[in-house]
Amino acid sequence: MGRGRQRGRSQRKHFKESRENVWKRPKSDAPDKPTWEPFLTDNPNFEEYYKEQGIVKAEEWDLFMEILRKPLPAAFRVNSNSQFCDEIISILENDFVKSLQAEAIEGGELEAIKPLPWYPKNLAWHSNFSRKEIRKNKILERFHEFLKLENEVGNMTRQEAVSMVPPLFLDVHPDHFVLDMCAAPGSKTFQLLEIIHGASEPGTLPNGMNLQTLIDCFHQISVHLEGLSEDMPINQLSFDRVLCDVPCSGDGTLRKAPDIWRKWNSGMGNGLHSLQVILAMRGLSLLKVGGKMIYSTCSMNPVEDEAVVAEILRRCGDSVELVDVSDKLPELIRRPGLKTWKVRDKGGWFTSYKDVPQNRRGGVIVSMFPSGKNLKDSTETTQENENGGVQDECKETENSVVDAIPDEPVVEVSDLPLERCMRIVPHDQNTGAFFIAVLHKVSPLPEFQEKPNPRKHSSKKNADSTEKSPAEEAVVSANTEPVEEEDANNEKDDDSLEPEKQTTQGETTITEEKANPPSFDPVVFLKEETLIDSIKEFYGIKDESFPLYGHLVTRNTDTSSVKRIYYVSKSVKEVLQLNFAVGQQLKIASVGLKMFERQSAKEGSSKPCSFRISAEGLPVILPYITKQVLYTPMADFKHLLEHKSIRFPDFVNPQLSQKATELVLGCCVVILSDGEEPVKADASTIAISCWRGNNSLAVMITLADCQELLERLAERTPKTGGGSVDGNNGDSVAMETA
Repeated sequence: MGRGRQRGRSQRKHFKESRENVWKRPKSDAPDKPTWEPFLTDNPNFEEYYKEQGIVKAEEWDLFMEILRKPLPAAFRVNSNSQFCDEIISILENDFVKSLQAEAIEGGELEAIKPLPWYPKNLAWHSNFSRKEIRKNKILERFHEFLKLENEVGNMTRQEAVSMVPPLFLDVHPDHFVLDMCAAPGSKTFQLLEIIHGASEPGTLPNGMNLQTLIDCFHQISVHLEGLSEDMPINQLSFDRVLCDVPCSGDGTLRKAPDIWRKWNSGMGNGLHSLQVILAMRGLSLLKVGGKMIYSTCSMNPVEDEAVVAEILRRCGDSVELVDVSDKLPELIRRPGLKTWKVRDKGGWFTSYKDVPQNRRGGVIVSMFPSGKNLKDSTETTQENENGGVQDECKETENSVVDAIPDEPVVEVSDLPLERCMRIVPHDQNTGAFFIAVLHKVSPLPEFQEKPNPRKHSSKKNADSTEKSPAEEAVVSANTEPVEEEDANNEKDDDSLEPEKQTTQGETTITEEKANPPSFDPVVFLKEETLIDSIKEFYGIKDESFPLYGHLVTRNTDTSSVKRIYYVSKSVKEVLQLNFAVGQQLKIASVGLKMFERQSAKEGSSKPCSFRISAEGLPVILPYITKQVLYTPMADFKHLLEHKSIRFPDFVNPQLSQKATELVLGCCVVILSDGEEPVKADASTIAISCWRGNNSLAVMITLADCQELLERLAERTPKTGGGSVDGNNGDSVAMETA
């Protein structure tokens, strides 16, 4: 055995000499260029294309390109529904702005944060600081932390400035049904929700509804739902307002997405044109007569912008008009829409469809041009692959064509009022680029445009034929769900949102559990009367003042093990019932407002109600709670926020300790008041959900919410010594029920 060990690995003798690290390359061998390089901000094809289109004047071109190559300033919007909205704006105006104006960075001029001049009530702001400047300047660092905290608790939303524009032109009212098509990531959806709920009183629900990307998504922070009158049942989905912010090439976002510089080519816009027309027409078909729709893109390309709007107007005839909103938001600088443009293809530039070679007409279609006509043969019927798969039989608006010498390019000029469109360019107000058109539906669409149901469309063809053209597949996808750019060519289900009048033989009614695809949890109405009655009794909620039956849904088919309970309004309830009845299988990712959540604690089964009130649902249900309420003065309220959990003997006010012990084990609501007497809940009422344990009271809100409340309360009272709250992310503060 000893000899075997000698044949093994020889023992190293030079212990002080470390072995060579073959994986570590010496600095002398480092490459000449760094491993990371900044994005290239140059694309000759891009410059040639937009110079030819005349997006900006020649004398503005250098400034236009200079601004495009600079990073985009950060922008954020204050939540107008926030309880502390006015206080946050006051902090921005009187604290950060004045402090930054009085200080310079490295001896240079400092551009202070400032409100966007065109956004109402100073609710939207932008700043232009680099990360390096934030690290060097204490005021900027404090502002950055302030922005992160307010964004986390829902008092602010980071959103690109030009992205805030479309909802302002949509003219949304609290009683409107609003559809946000192709919504991602959803910042405009939350903006629309703020507008819908801005006029509602505390404890009341507005008469409007918002559907995001055909997915019912209603909640961020303190966002509430509504109810309809009994004589207005929903039997078909239609909307008062539609926001159609379609997938696009995105060259208006070059400042925040510089990787687009190297990828951009003119074919990106050409390839999306037909899909954009289909989505816009689908939005109009879902729009009520008298309603308004915004068509918008973050592209500067007229093929994606004016050409789509012109095609919409041609298809719809007199039933849709382009609205002039030049008198709205006068401080927003924008350019009128173009009346003439060119189309770029691999074969070169084209000013008219008649100049497009036959072998290129699959990629360059007639609707991309200002007139939208095949001038070579005006009597030729438009092919399906040239108009997105819908036969173009509606009355067309005549367009003027500049006479030209034969064999020379024909320059088309549209006589449609496309100057009513708006194009925002970056160098006007240091923003990104955006295109917006406001459309008004004055009468029903032509029948063949109103109901673009692909099943009805395909029934006209040979019954034995099962193949679909690319245009038909695009129509199918548009009728089921808004399509993102990357999966525009994917085949989708062919169900529309409208209920079928008849069902074929062998079809069965789809139940609530089957009305959702497997990738999403089902939406199930909570019908357990025992559970609902226990919640009503525990919190003292009267059904006539705040009905719960028929308004509570869960995402679990087993109602005995429900974790969360969501509240839906009457209108949302009817939409869900309609969805179940017709089997449309809407992909419901989020619905309603989280109202109750199951809470496990050391008390076990001794507590009469296992469901606590969520922080999101508390502002809605607060006026209707008559039990489990504790009114506390400022000292005890701050003490509770600072320590997160207080034993009953440790209350500042001994009488409050006695009142806390009288509460039943389980969730309770602590309301800040001047005294210990009940107060009527209004917009200024500050309340939090807590848990009454055996010997203590613990808050049931996040650490960020605790910190936010402490900072807001500190501004209302003289600062005194006390604990601080860490700004960590995480779940609700853990309960202490000793």
